[in-house]
Amino acid sequence: MNTFKRLLAYARPHRYYWPLYLILSVLGLAFSLVNFALFKPLLVVVFNPETLRIVESKPEFSMSIEYINDIFQYYLGNVMSSHGILRGLAFVCVMLIIFTFLAGVIKYMSQRVIVRVRVTIMQRIREDLFRKISSLHIGYFTDKRKGDILSSISNDVTEVQNSVANSFHVIFRDPLQVLGFLAALIYMSPKLTVITLVTLPVSAFIITRITRSLRRGAIDTQMYIGRILSQFEEAISGSRIIKAFNAQRYVRRAFNDTNEAHKNSSKKMYYRQEMASPFSEFMGISIAVAILFFAGYMHITGRLGMDLPTLMIYIAFYWKVLEPAKSISNTYAMIQRGLVSGERIFAILDEPVAIKKAENPVRIEEFKDSIEFKEVSFKYNNEPVLKNISFKVEKGKMIALVGPSGAGKTTLVDLIPRYYDVTSGSIFLDGVDIRDYAPRDLIGLMGIVTQEAILFNDSVYNNITFGLQNVKREDVIAAAKIANAHDFIMQMESGYETNIGDRGGKLSGGQRQRLAIARAVLKNPPVLILDEATSALDTESERLVQEALTNLMRNRTSIVIAHRLSTIQHADEIIVLKEGEIVETGSHNNLIKQKGLYSHLCKLQTFE
Repeated sequence: MNTFKRLLAYARPHRYYWPLYLILSVLGLAFSLVNFALFKPLLVVVFNPETLRIVESKPEFSMSIEYINDIFQYYLGNVMSSHGILRGLAFVCVMLIIFTFLAGVIKYMSQRVIVRVRVTIMQRIREDLFRKISSLHIGYFTDKRKGDILSSISNDVTEVQNSVANSFHVIFRDPLQVLGFLAALIYMSPKLTVITLVTLPVSAFIITRITRSLRRGAIDTQMYIGRILSQFEEAISGSRIIKAFNAQRYVRRAFNDTNEAHKNSSKKMYYRQEMASPFSEFMGISIAVAILFFAGYMHITGRLGMDLPTLMIYIAFYWKVLEPAKSISNTYAMIQRGLVSGERIFAILDEPVAIKKAENPVRIEEFKDSIEFKEVSFKYNNEPVLKNISFKVEKGKMIALVGPSGAGKTTLVDLIPRYYDVTSGSIFLDGVDIRDYAPRDLIGLMGIVTQEAILFNDSVYNNITFGLQNVKREDVIAAAKIANAHDFIMQMESGYETNIGDRGGKLSGGQRQRLAIARAVLKNPPVLILDEATSALDTESERLVQEALTNLMRNRTSIVIAHRLSTIQHADEIIVLKEGEIVETGSHNNLIKQKGLYSHLCKLQTFE
């Protein structure tokens, strides 16, 4: 119920929807009652006109069923007395058509209101999901299956729309119809209606037991959907490796196992869901038979109190009670699946924010002095990654981080823009703990080029200007030239307007990296973080880009991670990491003389 309330809350403000929908639903109910009530005079006029009750004087207005019945009988009597039975029949038929048309118009208008509610809810859920996912810390995406996240964004949102949002009209309108027609049944024959009231709770109890099992099945089904999407994503992104290792049969077998499990889970769930409809149909017919039997018994004993046309209208009213009641039971079964999807969506939306913003953040527009690590430690899943890291980066200096793979170099630089927060210790920027700055301002000071060039399925121009506004085209071209990217861009089909495909798939590895460097160059940040920025370049491109980066880093604060130690020989300070700890610091020449880990790493590489 809490999940349903939260989904419904996305339709706020309710005052724009529900009052109008309630008015239209009441009007629709009234016209439906009138439509079915008109069948009685229609039957009387056709089969037994002499028994038609004639109201000779126009009745006084009153809010009652008797007034509506009497005013109709008055006009019908006038038509029949003046123009005969055929005209009376035509009058009843025309009135039936008019009220049916009005009922249809009102139903359409009420559905328009529900459509507005439904699409508004879906829009706001997707907005919140995208906002949340774009603000989650990096570690969240490491822990979670990408397929589960994609499943929540696509399949779960669609499931909520198909089952929960589409059922709003059933939840809010159909109970009103049940109550309205049930009131008419009680008015017509309280004794017959008692049978309906006794049997309906029994069927409702059985249907509730069926739908409980649907919830368990929906949980398993959505879990398997997440796995399937993960396997699809891995098959697409890892297609080269799959083919290289002839692993097609292996991945297909794994996918088929998951797909088979999803099929079995879905089959069981849909079996139970489909059981609700025929069962409610069976219960409806059973109740109708009971009513007919009881009505026949009362007629035989002379206690029915209604003629045949009235009994037929009573049965018609009963079916109008049964129809929405069946719809409610079937909808309740569907909602159970939607609520499971809703819970998966809210599990993402309720994920606690790991990187918390200070209550009164300090604003910063320029970098003035230094970045300092003071006894910084960091744990990931309770596993120590960095231990008591302390060093200082003066403005305008170039600091290089080296060490074997897994030493914690990338994690260390990820702490500066607060991709993660330190477990203990502090990082100071211009003497202020970075956790006290506004995150947007902190990131704004930094240009970051990662080991893997992150590009988007867009044009070259938009990838270089990513996140920036009001950029001059000549500045973009200048940045591309510095990154040694302008020449290959101009050779592309549409130059800077060429679409580079998903993750830059139309480009080579070196071209992707140079675009990422051009993006950092264009941002012109005071602090540069380069995580293996030249690792994907060929020798000639590396030389040209390294020269450009050297010019770019002049009079700038730079933190560089490098495996190719030839690129950082001129760093102001080299910090050597091993197993999350600083084991050596100093210039290239000093570290070579120490004949420690750095010297050993240098011997493993060939310098130009």
